[in-house]
Amino acid sequence: MTYDNPSQPSSSIPNPDSSPAAPRKSQPEILIPADRIAARIRELGAEISRDYHGRPLRLIGVLKGAWVFLADLIRAIDLEEVTVDFLGVATYGDGKQTSGEVRFTKDLDQSIEGSEVLLVEDILDTGLTFDFILSVLRNRKPKSLRAVTLFDKASRRVRPVQADYVGFTIPDEFVVGFGLDFAQNYRQLPYIGVLK
Repeated sequence: MTYDNPSQPSSSIPNPDSSPAAPRKSQPEILIPADRIAARIRELGAEISRDYHGRPLRLIGVLKGAWVFLADLIRAIDLEEVTVDFLGVATYGDGKQTSGEVRFTKDLDQSIEGSEVLLVEDILDTGLTFDFILSVLRNRKPKSLRAVTLFDKASRRVRPVQADYVGFTIPDEFVVGFGLDFAQNYRQLPYIGVLK
């Protein structure tokens, strides 16, 4: 068995220093920085804690976008009993536009009948998906049903719906980051950015 001399580069292994640079995805322009998002989530958590003081609360996150927000929000809520469940929802469309046709990709794991429920959304846009989810959840007879969204794009509303708690009202731009994606990318960004 022979080994290559480490001081002599092998001709079969490309030298990374001589390879052309890999193309980078365009970086979104920051709309709301991470520190402002963190501060606003702490405020929302305090408000929700006051409103539900002494009552058990069930958070329902909407997959896939809301899990980042929900993870920070639940740590900002100061209640003794807080449980979590998730709904998976998909809308048909081309990535930047939705057709308005909604379907569940994951249902709740537990019944919400008689529970205090807070729906957790990443963004409220046209309201079509939001309205559909609220309608389905109401039919399951929760004791109460409210909703929180981190971002509200009110100018695009098609259905007359609104969240009970809103983090930020944002302009009609295609935004990514903090759980929001484009083609499943950019969710990991700690800020909300405009994708040009």
